[in-house]
Amino acid sequence: MDHPTSWSAQAAKPKRANLLRYIAMLILALIILVGIAVIIVWLVLKPKKLEYSVENAAIHNFNLTDANHLYANFDFSIRSYNPNSRVSIYYDTVEVSVRYEDQTLATNAVQPFFQSHKNVTRLHVGLTAQTVALYESVPKDLKLEKSSGDIELDVLVRARIRFKVGSWKSKHRVLRIFCSPVLVHFSKAKSFERVSCEVEL
Repeated sequence: MDHPTSWSAQAAKPKRANLLRYIAMLILALIILVGIAVIIVWLVLKPKKLEYSVENAAIHNFNLTDANHLYANFDFSIRSYNPNSRVSIYYDTVEVSVRYEDQTLATNAVQPFFQSHKNVTRLHVGLTAQTVALYESVPKDLKLEKSSGDIELDVLVRARIRFKVGSWKSKHRVLRIFCSPVLVHFSKAKSFERVSCEVEL
């Protein structure tokens, strides 16, 4: 009397396995189709590389103590250009840093903003180095450059962005911008030379 039940259980196992295999293949096919659709949209839109440059820079209240601590105010005007005709960008977080010889002197956050297509956005960023301890040869080199009237700095921007095309929005991506060398003059008589930045996405 036990044989019919045993046979029915064994017959149900292949059916269950086939159903699971079918569901897995269906999910995989959907993932592949979505991926192909995203690639096609991306290729059709042909997104162009974002363009960044430092348009102006200044240093105020520069003071390097005998204990090798730096106090200074840095002001930068950064130009951001989105050359794409269909792609807009959400800048959800933006952080700007200024470095000298690989040592970070100051960091500040910029308010999140939205940049539409074919748009130029100018960021006016103020950063403060407040009793920053300097190491190794940095204090000596800073003093030498200060006496010459100019200082070469690196400006870095790190942002979490999302692309927007119509109603579609991408996932977050990290945008890194490196501007160097940014030659800052202590004398207002000298004009600032625009610096183009490297953009990595």
